[in-house]
Amino acid sequence: MVTMSAPAREERPVSVVAELEGTLLRDTCTFPYYMLVAFEASGLFRFAALLALWPALQLLDLLLPGRHLAARCAAFVATAGVPRAELEAVARAVLPKFMADDVDPAAWAAFGACKGRRVVVARDMPRVMVEWFAREHLGADHVVGSELEYSRLRRCTGLVRGGDDDVAQRVRALFADGERPDLGLGRSDVARSSFLPFCKEQLQPPFSVEHDMAMQPKCAPFRPVIFHDGRLVRRPTALMSLAILFWIPLGVLLAFVRITLGLVLPIQALPYIAPFVGGAVITRGYPPPLTNAKDGSPSGVLFVCTHRTLMDPVALAFVLGRRVAAVTYSLSRLSELLSPIPTVRLTRDRETDAARMRAELARGDVAVCPEGTTCREPFLLRFSALFAELSDRIVPVATNYRVGLFHPTTARGWKAMDPIFFFMNPRPVYEVIFLNQLPVEATCAAGKSAVDVANYVQRILAATLGFECTTLTRRDKYRVLAGNDGIVNNAKPAAATKPGWQRRVKEVLGVLAPLRSINHSGELQTS
Repeated sequence: MVTMSAPAREERPVSVVAELEGTLLRDTCTFPYYMLVAFEASGLFRFAALLALWPALQLLDLLLPGRHLAARCAAFVATAGVPRAELEAVARAVLPKFMADDVDPAAWAAFGACKGRRVVVARDMPRVMVEWFAREHLGADHVVGSELEYSRLRRCTGLVRGGDDDVAQRVRALFADGERPDLGLGRSDVARSSFLPFCKEQLQPPFSVEHDMAMQPKCAPFRPVIFHDGRLVRRPTALMSLAILFWIPLGVLLAFVRITLGLVLPIQALPYIAPFVGGAVITRGYPPPLTNAKDGSPSGVLFVCTHRTLMDPVALAFVLGRRVAAVTYSLSRLSELLSPIPTVRLTRDRETDAARMRAELARGDVAVCPEGTTCREPFLLRFSALFAELSDRIVPVATNYRVGLFHPTTARGWKAMDPIFFFMNPRPVYEVIFLNQLPVEATCAAGKSAVDVANYVQRILAATLGFECTTLTRRDKYRVLAGNDGIVNNAKPAAATKPGWQRRVKEVLGVLAPLRSINHSGELQTS
């Protein structure tokens, strides 16, 4: 193995060609990614069908190694008949999170330190499944891989074109005029017989961090995945997929029982019933006492919560044991019917919404989530400052949750199913942390601007949970995940969006780029 000297690496940009499966990603098995496509793009039936073929796919790999027949069969079952826009949406919104969790730090140290042309070679997955992650999170300039074929109706046929020889030729075509990549990363026979011999230097995993990486200039962490979609929490390996399929009927029944108990029992009784149906709510801090006319306070408390799921205000009311109204923007009708607490629908018109929230505060306590949308990762989105103008009795509440199988939030799916998926988990756990009520001198009543108050509340909530503050918004989230602005009346399905959404997503990624070094200040924009 030829090794370049450290000074040589720093004199000029270093180009790199890296294999994705088994090199940049630790796991060589691509079956879970096809299972994700099957589940998210088509549903449970295709998910089960692909799982049923898993033994045959394993046998194909054993009998015909290196022919990619198993991957091509999995691609056919997972994608045949799926609209192209839907497949691209899954590759953009669902797969990157699971790929990011599987990145090999040592491989990234070698790949990320190269500042020249970066090429990622996908061996077993079609290019459409990996291109978004490779370009937007690993910083690849080119992605080389097989291609899925589409019909004239823009639906996937399930057929894959392009083989190992084609990949080798396309890699060579990227380096014209006798130029050769400086570094090649790969481990498979495909890599060793195609692009690795073309590279000046070759590295194969497992990498030795002390030896192979010692002469690599240090690189920043790859761009984190902040926004992601999809219902599955765990990587759907064959064993986990089987467990999910067996659990779903029981989970549906359990969700029905849990929701029914929440609707028919008084809220004061729920803390005593929850342990018997597998739920748990962890409480820290001291909630404020119930206000009444004797206290001389005509208005209720404004609880400012982090927004993790639709269940945040419900968990708050569960802990308080009393009525708390929740203000919402785009809650589905089914979720409103299932809600054990009153909900107030807002309009996104500032004056109208302020009047509605003031009227509700005059009747009692109100819970508000200033982020405007949920975020699964440990980041807080920018807080809207409207809440700070409404009351000087502000109590920040840090909420978080833990689930084992299903995410209770979605940007692309049917939002009415969010609470059902939450209660389908074997043991859903909510954490509610009460912070001290803001002192009057820290509110608008003391002359503070609403933006300053919102900034302060965002920072203390982030510090409590160990999260990071960002200036990202609801619009940024939906542009990345769904290709629209997240406004219900104007939102269009991903399959119906025009090509212009791609330009808007690029604008959002310009905002995401600095998140390699997250903004810890959490300052909001003043506009």
